[in-house]
Amino acid sequence: MDLINPTVVDLSRFQFALTALYHFMFVPLTLGLTFMLAAMETVYVVTGRKVYKDMAQFWGKLFGINFAIGVATGITMEFEFGTNWSMYSRFFGDMFGTPLAIEGLMAFFMESTFVGLMFFGWDRLSKPAHLAITYLVALGSNLSALWILVANASMNVPEGAHFDPDTMRMQFDSFVSVVFNPDAQSKFVHTSVAGYVSAALFVMGISAFYILRGQHKEFAARSFRMAALFGIISTVAVITLGDVLGRMDYEKQPTKIAAIEGLWHTSKPPYEPWILAALPDDAKQENHFEIGVPFVLTPLITHEFNTPITGLHELQDAAGPRIRSGIEAVSALRRYGETHQQSDLDIFHAHEGDMGFGFLATRHAPNQDVTAIPATALDQVVEETKPDILPNVFVTFWAFRLMVFLALYFFALFAISAYLSLKNKLERNKLLLRLCMWSIPLPILATEFGWITAEAGRQPWTVFNKLPTFMSASTHSTSYMLFSLAGFTVLYSIFIAAELYLMFKFARLGPEEHGSAHGNAEPAYLHATQPAPAAE
Repeated sequence: MDLINPTVVDLSRFQFALTALYHFMFVPLTLGLTFMLAAMETVYVVTGRKVYKDMAQFWGKLFGINFAIGVATGITMEFEFGTNWSMYSRFFGDMFGTPLAIEGLMAFFMESTFVGLMFFGWDRLSKPAHLAITYLVALGSNLSALWILVANASMNVPEGAHFDPDTMRMQFDSFVSVVFNPDAQSKFVHTSVAGYVSAALFVMGISAFYILRGQHKEFAARSFRMAALFGIISTVAVITLGDVLGRMDYEKQPTKIAAIEGLWHTSKPPYEPWILAALPDDAKQENHFEIGVPFVLTPLITHEFNTPITGLHELQDAAGPRIRSGIEAVSALRRYGETHQQSDLDIFHAHEGDMGFGFLATRHAPNQDVTAIPATALDQVVEETKPDILPNVFVTFWAFRLMVFLALYFFALFAISAYLSLKNKLERNKLLLRLCMWSIPLPILATEFGWITAEAGRQPWTVFNKLPTFMSASTHSTSYMLFSLAGFTVLYSIFIAAELYLMFKFARLGPEEHGSAHGNAEPAYLHATQPAPAAE
């Protein structure tokens, strides 16, 4: 078997990471703003106060800009699976493609249809009907995230399918198992709530800008207060649900959780510290220094006090028998493909669970053919393959910590902001208002770090324990990959420039320019001199 040029694999990974992380800059804001718009409009329908309608319309305009560019950047990713990851698509297309197809048919079309009604139906629909449309937009955007995360979860915890040695594909078995994959449910809720944090700080930061400039005082004060309260609830939820997701990784992906914690050796409960900072060295497989809090790691991960957490060295050693078994599986599969002998099929089924580890060993086999490994070289191939099961510990460790540290910062910022807002003391705290403005991009950055943790921690697999990443890419030339990478970089740079230009433009214009019946005239409530009441 001829392996794909490692440079092509690396460029394919870099290109997909670039497009995925760029696209995900828009997703959290879309997920969160839809429910904030629904909340604002709900208050408008219940109270009849026009300020809440103007809030929903103005923040809806910024949502529309973000939604449009997010859609444009997301479409290209689906084509990349076929162009740059053809082996993965062939091997796992049934499992991955089914949720994506449902996402397009059910969620994306639903969301896109109702977005138009939400924007243009204010004067054509009754208040309850328009409110229902807004909630359907929110439901559609979150259903879209659900199906995409179901597809992603099947890569991390492949359930509901079996490998067919005749077609060399993972065959879809159970729709229920795929949809109710525990990893999918945990990841969906955690990711969606992270979007609510992003939206809350986005609204709060722009409102802080208006308060600092003395513009749109009542509009800004009410938007700020609603965003701060929304942010507190969302941050608590995202931290709690992150713990659930961590527990899932502990059970299903032990190499990821050990890399996240920088744990090279099995822990010694209950003393084992949770490491706040360290310098993991992947080459030497050790941490050069550690700053930690003792007695925290074991209960944090296992929810018990005396359960050890397996370290990376021990996980690597435990992979040895699985690599040997996987080599047997791949060898039998190769022979079965040539002879179709039942005896070879029986051997394959006996070792089928370790097939992925056999694929992983092909890089170290003579001529990349595990069937050609002589008995005298088997131990050497196994030893050379064992380190390959580990992800990049430095990247995974620090991506996770940056995400966690930012989440704690958001909680403090939202809590202080909500308190001062309820006490009508915002205008006196200019430093806090500036901090809110400067912090607008940070939740997006935190979600990016979360995805880096999830995806870097899954390596070296595209399908965990089933298909290695280096076998998943297409057989392109290096020049082709460099050309397409340059093209995507230019195109996406244009997208980000358009996004920033439009966001800054309409945020600076403010709500008074938002298509009112009186042209550019400001509504009377925007000239209110009294601070907004503490609660509505």
